[in-house]
Amino acid sequence: MPRRWMLAAMAGAALAVATTTAATTTAAAPDPAFAPIQRDLLAMPGSLSNAWADFDNDGDLDLAVSLKSGEIRLYRNDKGALASIGGAMGLPTSGGEFRALSWGDYDGDGWVDLLAGSSVPAKPSAVFHSRGGKAFVDVAAEIGLTLPGRSARQNNWIDYDNDGDLDLYATDRIGENKLYRNDGGKFTQVFAGTGPTVARSTVGACWLDYDKDGDLDLFLANQSGKTDALWRNDGGAFVDVAPALGMDSPGRRTDEGGVGCAVGDYDNDGALDIFVPNYGHNALWRGTGDGGFTNTAAATGVGVENHAVGAAWGDYDNDGYPDLAVMSYEGPAGQQTPFDRLFHNEAGKTFANVLSKGGLLDAGDHGVAWVDYDRDGALDLSVTQGYSPVGGHFLFRNLLPRAAARQSLQVTVVDAKGHFTQAGAEVRIYGADGKLLGAGQVSTGGGYGAQGATPVHFGLPGVSRVTVEVTFMSATGRKVQRREKIDVKAYSGKTLVVRRAS
Repeated sequence: MPRRWMLAAMAGAALAVATTTAATTTAAAPDPAFAPIQRDLLAMPGSLSNAWADFDNDGDLDLAVSLKSGEIRLYRNDKGALASIGGAMGLPTSGGEFRALSWGDYDGDGWVDLLAGSSVPAKPSAVFHSRGGKAFVDVAAEIGLTLPGRSARQNNWIDYDNDGDLDLYATDRIGENKLYRNDGGKFTQVFAGTGPTVARSTVGACWLDYDKDGDLDLFLANQSGKTDALWRNDGGAFVDVAPALGMDSPGRRTDEGGVGCAVGDYDNDGALDIFVPNYGHNALWRGTGDGGFTNTAAATGVGVENHAVGAAWGDYDNDGYPDLAVMSYEGPAGQQTPFDRLFHNEAGKTFANVLSKGGLLDAGDHGVAWVDYDRDGALDLSVTQGYSPVGGHFLFRNLLPRAAARQSLQVTVVDAKGHFTQAGAEVRIYGADGKLLGAGQVSTGGGYGAQGATPVHFGLPGVSRVTVEVTFMSATGRKVQRREKIDVKAYSGKTLVVRRAS
């Protein structure tokens, strides 16, 4: 059914593609049906990091993008139309270079704030505190997060100690990664010289409760021949269990390594999996459900050799299985061109690439995110291209037919006060017969230059009512909340909000 939906939309896609610039190559089958949005506005060279969140609490997801010039562009989303307002909101228009943008409500006031991780060691990072969604003020020095000497690619806003506020993990491409504890809105480094404070040329970091003990553990994707890591969170200490689990990927050349990570459940078995885009062959760590992982990349068809940078899971055709977008590039320095893949999930068993080289969606080389920016129920694709003089931060609208787009559910998970602070919480969907239909995670960030404070999306073909189960982390173990008999159609155009019990 999903493939027929896509074919039905191809005529509309061809018309939309015809409106793009002459430099854009029209994609041919089997490329899915998408159309570029506001291309003239978004075609900015040197586009680095893209991060989505509803900064003004109006119900639309907005977009922040960092440029090599030091500018941070903020696009307010007004019912699917983007308007650039960053300078007027107090965000920088030049200076520095921020390769890591991350949204998080660090002070729990109900408005998401924006951390801009500096990729230039001589320049400080910035934390732009939201003044009620109307302006931003850099408070990094005041709260202890200037992060000197760092070369950033990703930040994680997570509550590692389950005390109810967001802590920060800052990866470092050239030095030690650092973990900062949040105490009343001020940050102090913890575990200095031990545990996750490690120098391994880290780019991507993902947090998930792999051992199901109620706290978030840390997977690190490391470059320059360094081994990857999985730091088990034991409360007062972190222990790297990747070697014991066979997940450290030893024997890499110095030009090989992990560049990011993406957490999802590709086979709908309820256990979270980790995809690692690599310089070299990609890895897909399938969770076995008992605390173990098996690399199924080769067997499933995603273990290609590439220069992959970013990756994101998203069920773009709403067939019930999350697909995988992978950003990659090829060519010598200064002449790199995108070489992206969109792996369609074949019922949780294998993947098939549905992008043609040079096609419409072969447009990104770094950050990638799936986001329903127009609230029609179908996931749209957001990418950045920064290694080209004619790059941009492109947004492609999914042309899935309306009936198919509506067969989905988006779940926003918030704390007891309604604030977006529950990164790492797990969401599972069950059918009326009790069968598990899918699992996902409130994103903790992960890949190169992409992050979002966004809902968890599920494609639900032919499903009318579901039970939604959310698993929260806590100091006394995993806490499960359920919402029964949810009418999927009732949430068309909006999200189901699950608030954590107080």
